[in-house]
Amino acid sequence: MSKMEVKTSLLDNMIGVGDSVLLEPLTEDSFLENLRKRFDHNEIYTYIGSVVISLNPYKHLPIYTAEKVEEYRNRNFYELSPHIYALADEAYRSLRDQDKDQCILITGESGAGKTEASKLVMSYVAAVCGKGQEVNKVKEQLLQSNPVLEAFGNAKTVRNDNSSRFGKYMDIEFDFKGDPIGGVISNYLLEKSRVVKQPRGERNFHVFYQLLSGASEDTLKKLKLDRDFSQYNYLSLDSATVNGLDDAANFRTVRNAMQIVGFMEDEVQSVLELVAAVLKLGNIEFKPESRVNGFDESRVKDKNDLKEMCELLGIEQSVLERAFSYRTVEAKMEKVSTTLNVAQAYYARDALAKNLYSRLFSWLVNRINESIKAQTKHRKKVMGVLDIYGFEIFEDNSFEQFIINYCNEKLQQIFIELTLREEQEEYIREGIEWTNIEYFNNAIICDLIENNQNGILAMLDEECLRPGTVTDETFLDKLNTICAEHQHFESRQSKNSKFLTDHSLPHNCFRIQHYAGKVLYRVEGFVDKNNDLLYRDLSQAMYKANHSLMRQLFPEGNPAKINLKRPPTAGFQFRVSVSTLMKNLQTKNPNYIRCIKPNDKKAPHIFTDTLVCHQVHYLGLMENVRVRRAGYAFRQPYEPCLERYKMLCKQTWPHWRGPAREGVEVLLTDLQVAQEEFSYGRSKIFIRNPRTLFFLEEKRRGCLQDLATLIQKIYRGWKSRTHFLLLKKSQVVVAAWYRRYAQQKKYQKIKSATLVMQSFIRGWKARKILRELKYQKRCEEAVTTIAAYWHGTQVRREYRKFFRANAGRKIYDFTIQRLMQKYFLGLKNTVPSMSPIDKTWSTRPYQFLEGAHTELRRMFHLWRCKKYRSQFTEEKKAIYEEKLEASEIFKDKKALYPSSVSQSFKGDYLEINKNPKYQKLNSVVEEKILLADFVNKINRANGKGAPRIFLLTKNNFVLADQKTGQIKACVPLPDLSSVSVSTQVDGFFALKLKEGTASAAKGDFLLSSDHLIEIITKLHRTGAPAANIDISDEFLVQFKQDKVCVKFIQGGPKNGSSAACKRKNNRLLEVCVPSP
Repeated sequence: MSKMEVKTSLLDNMIGVGDSVLLEPLTEDSFLENLRKRFDHNEIYTYIGSVVISLNPYKHLPIYTAEKVEEYRNRNFYELSPHIYALADEAYRSLRDQDKDQCILITGESGAGKTEASKLVMSYVAAVCGKGQEVNKVKEQLLQSNPVLEAFGNAKTVRNDNSSRFGKYMDIEFDFKGDPIGGVISNYLLEKSRVVKQPRGERNFHVFYQLLSGASEDTLKKLKLDRDFSQYNYLSLDSATVNGLDDAANFRTVRNAMQIVGFMEDEVQSVLELVAAVLKLGNIEFKPESRVNGFDESRVKDKNDLKEMCELLGIEQSVLERAFSYRTVEAKMEKVSTTLNVAQAYYARDALAKNLYSRLFSWLVNRINESIKAQTKHRKKVMGVLDIYGFEIFEDNSFEQFIINYCNEKLQQIFIELTLREEQEEYIREGIEWTNIEYFNNAIICDLIENNQNGILAMLDEECLRPGTVTDETFLDKLNTICAEHQHFESRQSKNSKFLTDHSLPHNCFRIQHYAGKVLYRVEGFVDKNNDLLYRDLSQAMYKANHSLMRQLFPEGNPAKINLKRPPTAGFQFRVSVSTLMKNLQTKNPNYIRCIKPNDKKAPHIFTDTLVCHQVHYLGLMENVRVRRAGYAFRQPYEPCLERYKMLCKQTWPHWRGPAREGVEVLLTDLQVAQEEFSYGRSKIFIRNPRTLFFLEEKRRGCLQDLATLIQKIYRGWKSRTHFLLLKKSQVVVAAWYRRYAQQKKYQKIKSATLVMQSFIRGWKARKILRELKYQKRCEEAVTTIAAYWHGTQVRREYRKFFRANAGRKIYDFTIQRLMQKYFLGLKNTVPSMSPIDKTWSTRPYQFLEGAHTELRRMFHLWRCKKYRSQFTEEKKAIYEEKLEASEIFKDKKALYPSSVSQSFKGDYLEINKNPKYQKLNSVVEEKILLADFVNKINRANGKGAPRIFLLTKNNFVLADQKTGQIKACVPLPDLSSVSVSTQVDGFFALKLKEGTASAAKGDFLLSSDHLIEIITKLHRTGAPAANIDISDEFLVQFKQDKVCVKFIQGGPKNGSSAACKRKNNRLLEVCVPSP
């Protein structure tokens, strides 16, 4: 169905038949074919009246979204396609609006999807009911109880990976507004035999595998468990892991669900301890030990698992060990203690494991009930959800299948009764004559099983209580004696001769013909499973445990409350529970969901006819359809009926102005439907045969096609007219816009021509006025010139008599004076800045001012230099004096000089006064240190340098060791004769000493420094004889008795960009200097 299509009835776009009551013809084959056809199109839900048939699709379908919930919310049951949401909504609205308690009965065999169906019902009710913090909390607790119960009550079977191994009935309680306020859960017949033994291909309960897979290492250590499944006898290994089941993730989900439901952390830990104790219990093994009296007595083989189990439960090891070896029987005032052989010990162990786990499960259910029970005492509305085993027919059927099938017989009985009662009530309510319906009443089968005098359960209890030797064979003999003549009971050993030669019926079996078919039961284990005995010694041992839950689980072990009365049997307890359940269901309005498993492979898209047919039989679906069809197959309120079929009659189409019933009568009369095919109720029309309904649907489909054609014709006409009117309107708009555009273009053209004409006229007038003004100006200038010449002539003629012979000299001097005045005034405005390095100066305007111009420039420069120097401090003045002196010494002589101009002369590069490393050296040199720097002392032998500290004072220079600060040489400045440096960019210099002085004994000093310019300048400023500075690329240096030539050559050294000194021979040191 497309997204825009809306279904208003299950009859619209129907795949197959949505309601099996409408099948025509109705046969088993047509019923199965209808289910198959819908299943192949992912339509997994089909109705039988108000009963929902659900086929397990074994895949995810997009039909459970929030949008689907809203689609089915507050809608009539038959208004949309069959869906489980429709049934849940109908039940919820009846409960909320009509105050009718509801129950939803979900049945089907293992793997048919009962558990998922119950989850869907609960999730739908949770979604549509009210909101609020408290309401949301209750809804969350109700929903989260499912993972907890599934972990402890579900297991993997050959038919289902998540099979419920217990029956569950949950009463959800609502307030008057329809909001959930709590709930109560009842559990029925947990399959506790699975704890100790599982069939091939099946697993134990989920919680064991979840605990070992998902618990942390610390938790497992506390529980004394190991992750390896093979370590535990109670866990089957062939199906330990299941595809699609993540046990570790599910364990975390269960822990979270228990927290949400309300379990305390210590309660969770106690539950896990009991689960671990069950695993440990399965590992306890026994060995025989002979006694003096000749009887064998059981003993525990390896006591390690027994010890760990006792530590988990807080039991003394000796107490539990004795309980596995001895049994105490009390009769009146006497106590008799008997030994247990190995077989009896294993029976006692397994019985303890089954009872411990089943009682733990019951405690969990009660604990959940405490958390989710309604807190108010006001009257509550109740919706019950029953998820219980379906009818079971296996190859080997035992006591469990017998009990389960008995429960299904009771459910079938109440189903037929409630269905007939509902039909009869509706007929009476609508005023339709009720006719008795023939159907199979299975009360005779229920009586065969539950009769208090000679029922099978009563006889089983009687055998269990009878003194003497009681076996399964004696029980079967009793059945053969009492039930031999019953028409639904069959046995090979009965007195009924017709079964004596029936080889399909073994001697140790009996067969019951249930409503769903014949089932063969093997009597082996019936007596033991019905007894379900736990030795009193074990109960008392469990009661003595220090564990927080044990006394609650084993109250009969209290020595102060010893009850010699035999506990009720399992069959009796289950019969009472079923009776209570039936009474509860009869007080509520029933809603049925019948779950069917389409195949045994748990795979999608596979529909096995034989398997589905078998389930249809034992679910009694064909019987249900026949009951519904025995009277009227279809019924519908008058209003929706008239709304759906009113187009079939001209009198009712398109609107009927009278009551809906009269409109339906007019409609059926006009269609000439036979009177016996329908009846008029008070609010509904009842149609007897589905053929009549299909006739109406066929007529409706044909009419809808005619109406669709009419609608299309009217729509096309409307669309064409609308298009024409739009074209007409568009043409008018386009014409108006075009006329506007044409007028605008014409106006723009006229305006442009007018502007051109105006501009030409204004230009002509302006040029005419300009010519007149120019002519007038020329006239005025001519007049002025003529007048000036005339006045000049008159003045010269008047003053000629006053001129002398030196008048020309005076005019020349005056002119010169005026020119100089103009020159000085102009120089005032063009004087350069006060910076001494500013070279700019104005050009001379006249040649005769050359000398004055140059002298003024020199005077201005001297004056601004004086002004600049007056701003200097004494310290700065000294620095500039040193720089000036360095310039006089090295400028244009030493290539290293230009790079030193921008470097300030710091003097003390070592901060010798502040550095504690040189404190000793500072104390030896008493004078003020003018310069302190690192230098390299060149060795004559190899030309390599040794680092030294160079200190210069006013009277001495000192060379000291760089590392230790020890003085190597202290030379007075008067002993210096000269200083030699090269013209290159190197830092080498030679300090030559005067011959005959004490300092000259070791020879001259050849040094290298990064601050050569500053060192030589400061030496020169001290006034020492070293003022004689030799700048040459080749000079002699005295080393002791020999003189060595130091020669500087250009050519970069191989290892870097600095100068390198090499010894060529005994008389020559060569310094390679990189090119500048």
